[in-house]
Amino acid sequence: MTKKIIYIDNFLSKHGYLPTIAEVLVKQLRTEGYEIICSSNVKNKALRLPDMLKTIWANRKNSIALIATYSTDAFYFACVCASYCRLLNIKYIPCLHGGDLPGRIKKSRSLSKKIFGKAYINVAVSGYLQQAMQQNNWPATCIPNPINIELYNFKERAACKPRLLWVRSFHQLYNPKLAIHILAKLVPEYPDAVLLMIGPDKDGSFAECIQLAKELKVESNILFKGFVTKEEWTALSVQYDLFINTTNFDNLPVSVIEAMALGMVVISTDVGGLPYLITNNQDGVLVPPLDADAFVSAVNNVLNNPAIANGLSLAARKSAMKYDWSNVRTLWNNLLQDI
Repeated sequence: MTKKIIYIDNFLSKHGYLPTIAEVLVKQLRTEGYEIICSSNVKNKALRLPDMLKTIWANRKNSIALIATYSTDAFYFACVCASYCRLLNIKYIPCLHGGDLPGRIKKSRSLSKKIFGKAYINVAVSGYLQQAMQQNNWPATCIPNPINIELYNFKERAACKPRLLWVRSFHQLYNPKLAIHILAKLVPEYPDAVLLMIGPDKDGSFAECIQLAKELKVESNILFKGFVTKEEWTALSVQYDLFINTTNFDNLPVSVIEAMALGMVVISTDVGGLPYLITNNQDGVLVPPLDADAFVSAVNNVLNNPAIANGLSLAARKSAMKYDWSNVRTLWNNLLQDI
């Protein structure tokens, strides 16, 4: 059995936030018998970093650290925690999640070299970020985000209806407004088209999307749900056939894996790690970012060709099974037990 594991990430679900993939992973690793100390669940951002450092200090003996690393401002939290681990001679493993991490590396070259170059190894959840590490000669392996496939009831899609589902945080990075423009272009041909948008508001985009729907005169065709639990949105998914992912930056979005597991026909932008998750026209459809017309064309193709829709649905479920914990657990066990 490996040493004690300190897991550094935002564990804020008790405050009403969406659980991070770290919370899912911690539960799974504990079932494997690992002792894991999580930090931090402090809501105040200014107090969260000191709490993380306090946790590292308190558990510095006979431990290793997993440090969630993103491309946004949270990147600096990871840098500070990694520096502290080096000071205390604690082996640490950055867990790479940021969709724009390659861009962050370019902007913060010196810090990136320290955190990634001096890590025991860097764990990328997709080949996209693994490649970014290897291009810089930094040690890296790929362990994808896990799901429990049994929690996702498969519904085979064949003759699809123009019922679209969007699940993500309302933030400009994920371009929720594009989903509304797509719907507006579909409504003239499909007056009964419906778009359900689910996710917490992160930067005021929720209100902006409601306003845009009014301006485009499609507010009667859109349902805005805001934040709901995973169990709630996966239950609602039965009423929808197409899952659209409009993001401008991404890595390996769990919501897309979940949609594939549910058998939805996924149409996504081809940014970041999405081409490593979806094989175009095999288990989903990839289109350029910021291109509503490309989305509409893909939607029309699926609606007008039941055989294509059915093939995508079946293949999506099969692909999603690769991310089941029964497969991912082996990769984590091999890594942690080698340390």
